[in-house]
Amino acid sequence: MATATRTRTARGGIDLGGTKIEAVVVDGRNQVIGSARRPTPTTGGPRDVAKELARALRDAVADAGLETSDLSGAGVGSPGAIDADAGTVSSAGNLPGWKGSFALGPALEAELGTPVTIGNDVSVATEAEFRLGAGRPYRSLLGVFWGTGVGGGLILERKPWLGRGSSAEIGHMVVKIGGARCGCGREGCLEAYAGRGSMENRARKYVDQGRRTDLFKLMKERGRTRLTSGVWAKAIEREDKLAIEIVDTAIGALGAAVASAVNLLDIEAVVIGGGLGIRFGQPYADRILGAMKPHLFVDENPPAVRVAELGDLGGAIGASLLARRTAR
Repeated sequence: MATATRTRTARGGIDLGGTKIEAVVVDGRNQVIGSARRPTPTTGGPRDVAKELARALRDAVADAGLETSDLSGAGVGSPGAIDADAGTVSSAGNLPGWKGSFALGPALEAELGTPVTIGNDVSVATEAEFRLGAGRPYRSLLGVFWGTGVGGGLILERKPWLGRGSSAEIGHMVVKIGGARCGCGREGCLEAYAGRGSMENRARKYVDQGRRTDLFKLMKERGRTRLTSGVWAKAIEREDKLAIEIVDTAIGALGAAVASAVNLLDIEAVVIGGGLGIRFGQPYADRILGAMKPHLFVDENPPAVRVAELGDLGGAIGASLLARRTAR
């Protein structure tokens, strides 16, 4: 009977990141009973990404000792602008070959044979932190997910604020007029200074100009093809001057952007997640708060700034919450 109950309430959740795909299976109490990780494709297009998402969820289902047919539904947290009703994803610039809109939900339903709901990756991760993690004490919060890009999610009066499908894009708030070119094609965005992809591009340019760093040596030692959060953390630990300079610039940009969002919304808390945010932890969340204070209108009463409690699986757990809305 216990197995049957677990099977009826099991839901899948997939977090589609710029570097990795995290998949989980949760039970009716939102406890993770299976998980899997796969690298995000770096070539191809949306259909290739969809196939890798399906493989990751199948791996998580197998880890839970179940079949995909046992799932009551699945959710996906994806970057980009989301049309939840149509199941489409648009403007996912950090994913390979993603031009225009792609019907990710229907493609995954055909692959997995279970209802699939699509949501914005950072919005669902923020909701997970609000319901199950660091955001539980608060009525309003801003989630800032510092990773390959910089994403945001909003909870206002205990409800997710989704806008028209692309709300809380804090990574594309302008922190410098006429500043660095962002991957979105615009200038001066936060992501151009704090997104891990942009940070790596900056490091490569400096190396081409003759600057010294151990970043790429560490990357090769770890068998990586990108400067992952672990590589950045190790370089900081070794007091690598270029790594420290680039991370300091990122923190300054994060402080300015998050403070501007706080000035507009007056939220109670900021939850810092994402690969870099979780890797660097509360000491760096405190540094972001310090970088916010010169820009806060009400600087004597800043919001709480906390690190996401659900860790690397937070986005996938948040995606699994989406599946409750369309569970069969």
